[in-house]
Amino acid sequence: QVQLVESGGGLVQAGGSLRLSCAASGRTGSPYATGWFRQAPGKEREFVAAISWNGGRTYYADSVKGRFTISRDNAKNTVLLQMNSLKPEDTAVYYCAAGATTTYNSGAYNYWGQGTQVTVSS
Repeated sequence: QVQLVESGGGLVQAGGSLRLSCAASGRTGSPYATGWFRQAPGKEREFVAAISWNGGRTYYADSVKGRFTISRDNAKNTVLLQMNSLKPEDTAVYYCAAGATTTYNSGAYNYWGQGTQVTVSS
C-alpha cells in the first residue's frame, strides 16, 4: 500500500503561482509513476500531468503545457507540481495518484490522495 497526501493548495489571483506537493508513505520502495489530476465542480476528473519513476518521462495536458511543471524527489518520496500563470479555469480539487504506468489514464492508478483545493480568482 502507498499512502499519498497532497498539500500546497490555496487561493491565488489569476497570473499567480502555486506549488503542490504529493508526499508518499508506505510501500514507497517499489517503483511507481505519479500523476496529477483535477476535478472542478460539476465536471469529470481530468488529467493534468504525470511523471515516471525516475523522472525521465513527463506528460502534460494541453491545457497546462508550458505553465505547469511536474518533478519528483525520490529521496524525499515527494512529487511536486509547479503551477505558474494560473487561470480561473484551473480552479479545481487537485489529486495525486500513484501506479505502475506513466499515463493520462486515471484508471491505471492504484493509489490516490485526498485532494487539495486550488482556487484562482479573476
